[in-house]
Amino acid sequence: MTKIAIILGSTRPGRNGAAVADWVLDVAKQRSDAEFELVDLALYPLPLLDEALPPSLGQYQNAHTKAWASKIAEFDGFVFVTPEYNHSTTGALKNALDYLYAEWNNKAAGFVSYGSGGGTRAVEHLRLIASELQIATVRAQVALSLLTDFENYSDFKPGPHHQPAVEAMLDQVVSWSKALQPLRAGA
Repeated sequence: MTKIAIILGSTRPGRNGAAVADWVLDVAKQRSDAEFELVDLALYPLPLLDEALPPSLGQYQNAHTKAWASKIAEFDGFVFVTPEYNHSTTGALKNALDYLYAEWNNKAAGFVSYGSGGGTRAVEHLRLIASELQIATVRAQVALSLLTDFENYSDFKPGPHHQPAVEAMLDQVVSWSKALQPLRAGA
């Protein structure tokens, strides 16, 4: 069965992302074409990249890196849930991406973002990073506004019009993850 990680990319105390990631997981669990698991970066406390060798060599020295690599290697694809901080993604998510290389390769990814402008600039940056890591990003994405999808900027209340966008993004992530399987098998 195809396995997709829903990666919660914020570690900030009081973060809005936990409710967003739980919502995506609830939608995903209604499907039968893949297994979905929430991966919370807060449970993988990675210091600023502290490996001496480049991740592309795959010679990880630290226990926290090995645990992170083992978790990410389990999956065929990803849904990144990210806020937008200063026109980009979070430092925690960027750092987590930078730790690994082969574990990301030849897998698909979709994005669910949130912020005052829907978090779209965070996704633009993530697409560039994903490309370098050989992650195939899908076109469909979900952009949530702090102004209209959160009450008081903190209580997540997504509009029903977002449900089809989540479904479309998941359709693409699952199908692309399956299509990339031969590349992962040959690696």
